[in-house]
Formats: sequence, structure tokens, C-alpha cells
Amino acid sequence: MNTQKSENTPGTAAGPWSPFRHRAFAFLWIATVVSNIGTWMHDVGAGWLMTELSPSPFVVALVQAATTLPVFLFAIFAGALADLMDRRKLLLAVNLVMAGLAAALSSLVYLQLVTPPILIAFTFMMGTCAALMAPAWQAIVPSLVDKSRLAPAIALNSMGINVSRAIGPALAGFLIVSAGLVAPFALNAISFVGILVVLFFWKPAKPEQIMPREKVFGAMRAGLRYVFNSPPVIATLVRAVAFFVFASAYWAMLPLIAREVLSGGPQLYGILLASVGAGAVIGAVVLPRIKARLGADKTVMAGTVGTASVLVAFALVQQPVVAVIASFIAGASWIAVLSSFNVSAQTALPDWVRARGLSVFLTLFFGAMSGGSILWGWVADQFSIETALLCAAAGAIVLMFATMRFALNQGADLDLAPSMHWPEPIIGEDVEHDRGPVMIRISYRIADTDRETFGDLMKAMRKARQRHGAYHWNLYQDSKQADLFTEVWSEGSWIEHLRHHKRVTGTDRVLQEQVNKLHQGEDKPLVQHLIAAR
Repeated sequence: MNTQKSENTPGTAAGPWSPFRHRAFAFLWIATVVSNIGTWMHDVGAGWLMTELSPSPFVVALVQAATTLPVFLFAIFAGALADLMDRRKLLLAVNLVMAGLAAALSSLVYLQLVTPPILIAFTFMMGTCAALMAPAWQAIVPSLVDKSRLAPAIALNSMGINVSRAIGPALAGFLIVSAGLVAPFALNAISFVGILVVLFFWKPAKPEQIMPREKVFGAMRAGLRYVFNSPPVIATLVRAVAFFVFASAYWAMLPLIAREVLSGGPQLYGILLASVGAGAVIGAVVLPRIKARLGADKTVMAGTVGTASVLVAFALVQQPVVAVIASFIAGASWIAVLSSFNVSAQTALPDWVRARGLSVFLTLFFGAMSGGSILWGWVADQFSIETALLCAAAGAIVLMFATMRFALNQGADLDLAPSMHWPEPIIGEDVEHDRGPVMIRISYRIADTDRETFGDLMKAMRKARQRHGAYHWNLYQDSKQADLFTEVWSEGSWIEHLRHHKRVTGTDRVLQEQVNKLHQGEDKPLVQHLIAAR
């Protein structure tokens, strides 16, 4: 299962199934679907078990919150680990722990020792393991397929989650009725075997380690710094939060919709979740054509309107058949939105910070889901389930229009590969890696007619420098020579500046060339490196 060998042929279209031509992707996809079937069975069992242990909407919503809150708390730390560690070993270790937790919980359910606090605690621990894995799972996708197949690979991963959602909940509902509540928990524990075997035999190519490995908390700062100085990533995050806070109402309320609003049992709950999965699978198949016609932004708008319509249908039309149809629409809408956000985030991040950047996306995604679950559970407790659903539907539409100016896929046309266009800095003596801070000064001579253009370019340059570690960035004009400008910024240490050299991108190179063309001197702009004296 070596991922270095590309199976792409020139002229081959990147269709919705093309990533399966990469064996590593295909094996991991199948194993992940099997594992996710177990996870969905666990979720159905946990949600239904909690409705038996406690009828309170707020307590039932806490199960959903306990699943998503750990990602909000730990994803950024997990993203740093995924960028610094061997991702395969990380995924192996965490999946092994999750299998143990699932086995322990199934034993407690069998012995009828589970209480609401115990169920929430186990759900939180398994959610924590999922949080530690999530950035690594997402970050390995570009290493499994070539770039032309990245978007369909992401869509297939989302579809895989929803294939498992179509099978797992229906199977769980059947098992709860026929074999008892312990069955979905036990099968979830067994479902980890496949993913552990595939990860054990997968041998990805290891990137060459040129620089000393970053420390975890320094890597976390670097990831946050990149994300919050990247307009394409920021736009994606704003749109994602605006959607997920309100879409969370559906997931948080679904067990109660099945039991209280529709007066159904675990089989109906399983059927509703299966319908969501079926809608998502069909949505994933037709999504490339929809996005080709509508573009990412209009696709997300359509998915948001679909989600709001589903919330309204559940609140006003309390018929099981209508609920099943609405759930199908919810699944198609969900995958259209989630896949669009994921592609927008992936294309805006270079390889060195991919897991950390995606961890910020996941943090806000699950934070919005957790906060939304708690909010809508509280509203349902204070007023009614129907009121919570209608409020969420209205909020989703209002925020959709309020955030339209934050366009998606801004990073699609950026060249984020290392350009290596910065020459190695000339030093007069050996410099220790941890010595610093380091100040960099670049002097430009700019004609009066070019100053406005120069100023606009330097605003973009400031963001580019800050993404890679610059702080205290400023642009100065000489008081005697009005055409002389000096760009100044600092970096934490000599090794951080050397990392900047290795990470500067092709898009950064184009920006630097545009600035250099405005320079009036015969030589290139003068660059100086100043290191803090001992």
C-alpha cells in the first residue's frame, strides 16, 4: 500500500469515483466505513439509552454535546501532534484506545450498570479520542491521492461517513429491538478490528526531516498564526460557524423528534438516521455536477436552505413519512455544505500546516455543534422542541445572508507549494538555532507614482510575513529620502527564520516579484538579518 506510486494517467478526468484508483485510499476508505458503521450504532444506542435513563431534552442533548465538545477542546493540540508525529502511528494508537473504551462500555451496558453520568463520561472519552484523530485523518487525504482528485476524495470521505450513517442507525434500531441495547455497543467494539489491521499494513512515504522538529506548543502557535493571517481560511471559518450553530439543532433533537414528536421507537430513530445517510450518499454522487454548475458559494446556500426547510418540516408536519423524506433532504444538504467547507479549507492550507489548519476548522465546527446542541436543548426544555427547531431554521437563513460576502474557495488558485526562492542567509559565524529574536530589514526605493500600488502590495506582504512567523511588522519611510522605504519585522529565533525560508510559497514569490519590480535601484532590495546580541 505504498502511496508514492501515482495511478493517475494523463487526461483522466477526476470523476467522483476516481480516488478509488489509489489502493491506499480504497483500503482505508472501506475500513473507515466499517468502523463508522460501528460508531453510528454506538451513537444510536447512546442516544436511545439516554432517553430511557432521563426524559429531559437538555440531558439528551448533552450526549450530542459530549460527542462534539472534545473536538472543540483538543483539536488544535491534535493538529499540532498530527503535523509533528507519524500520523499512521498516532491513528493506530488512538483507534486501539477507542476499541478498549467501546468494549468496556458494552460490558457496563450488558451488566445494566450505566447511569447518565457514566454514559456521558464514556461518550466524552470516545469523543476525545475522535478529536485526537480527526486532524490526522483529514491531513492524510492529500497524501493518498493526487491533487486533481482531492475534491472527489474529500466528497467520498464524506459519503463514506454517510454510507455508514445509512447502514449503522438502521442496523442499530433493528438490533435494539431484537437483541437488546447491548448489541450496538458490542458491535462497535468489534468494528475497530478492520481499521487497526489496515493501518498496521499501510506504509506511507515518510517526508524528509530537514529541520529540527518543532515543539508542540510552538507548533500550535504557528498553526493559529497561519490560520488567522490567511483570508481564505478565515472566510471558510466564518461561513462554517454561521451554518453549524443552527444545523446542530437537527442532530441534537433527532432522538426526541423520533420519540416525543413522532411517538416512535428506536426503529423509527434508526430509519430517520438511515434516511439522512441515504440522502448524503446520493448527494455526494451528484455533488460534482451541482458544484460545477452553481459554484461553492451557491451550493452552500442551497444546502442551508434545504437544512432550514427540514427543521421547519419537523416542527410543523409531524408525520413519520414526511420526517423520513425530510431526513433524506437533510443528508443531501449536509454533505453539500460540509464537503464545500472542507474543500475550501484544504485548498487554502500548505502541507506543513495542513493538520493544524484543519484542526482550527474542526475546533470551530464542533464548538458550534456543541454550543448549538446545548442552546437548542435548553430552548426545547424551556419552551418546546418545535420552538427550538423553528428558531434554528430562522437563524440559519439570517446568518446565510449576513455572511455571503465571505467567499469560499479563495485558496483554490493559490500556489502554496514551497518556492524556495529565498537564498540562504549569509552569516559571519555559526548561529545557534535557539538564538533570537531575529530582525529582518528590507529596503526599497519607490518612485512617487508607484507609492499607492506599493502600499497595497505591502498590505498583502504583511499578511504573508505574519503567516510564517513575523511579528512587530512595520513599514517605515526615511525622513530625509522620501523614496526610501524599509520593511521591518521580527521572528522568535534563528530556527524560526530558517523555517520561514523553507515554507515561503509560490504565491509569496509572485507577490515579492511584484514589489521588487517597483524598486528603483539597480540592485535588488537590500536585505539585512539582525540577531539579538548575546
